[in-house]
Amino acid sequence: MIKLCVFDFDSTLMDGETITILSKAVGKDKEVCDITKRAMAGELDFYESLVKRVKFIEGLKLEDATHIASNLPFINGAKEIIAYLKSKNIKTVVFSGGFHIATDVAQAKLGFDINFANELHHKNGILTGAVGGEMMFSDSKGKMLARLKQFLNLKDEEVACVGDGANDVSMFKEASTGIAFCANEILKKAATHIVDVKDLREIKQIL
Repeated sequence: MIKLCVFDFDSTLMDGETITILSKAVGKDKEVCDITKRAMAGELDFYESLVKRVKFIEGLKLEDATHIASNLPFINGAKEIIAYLKSKNIKTVVFSGGFHIATDVAQAKLGFDINFANELHHKNGILTGAVGGEMMFSDSKGKMLARLKQFLNLKDEEVACVGDGANDVSMFKEASTGIAFCANEILKKAATHIVDVKDLREIKQIL
């Protein structure tokens, strides 16, 4: 029986990529989108791609970034699937290679239990183009899930993961149920289940 379900955020719970949406405010969305696609396909090192993408939004006002991140669109069925899992007493956690300015707001709106993400550095109300946090590397999600399993005394069979990109592979290795949701091929190869319909309610029957 599943006791813990871990979700990726960008393009899994949220309909899009936070960094690409933020970069649109400074006219750099094409450059950022290209890097993001390659990183999620496993063609680029995640850490290097993250640092490079965040550099593009240097100079953006924190106030503007926060406003944008507070109004991101969610994937169809996001609120319903979290509510369903909570009704079954399944803990819901978000691991995001994105940013707390987005995931913290999403936690309040969707109701998942906790999230781990990165922080956009800022000074005097302006983004500096630097980033740091809990989810900086390609294996960060796997390492964090291993710690959570130990802390909660959970077996692999009691854990499910849902994601779409290359940086989700490491957490799939820590769970018996790995759901590739509208995912890149690299993650589909690591998954136990594949859902290609863009509606999170489709995973209910798996969980």
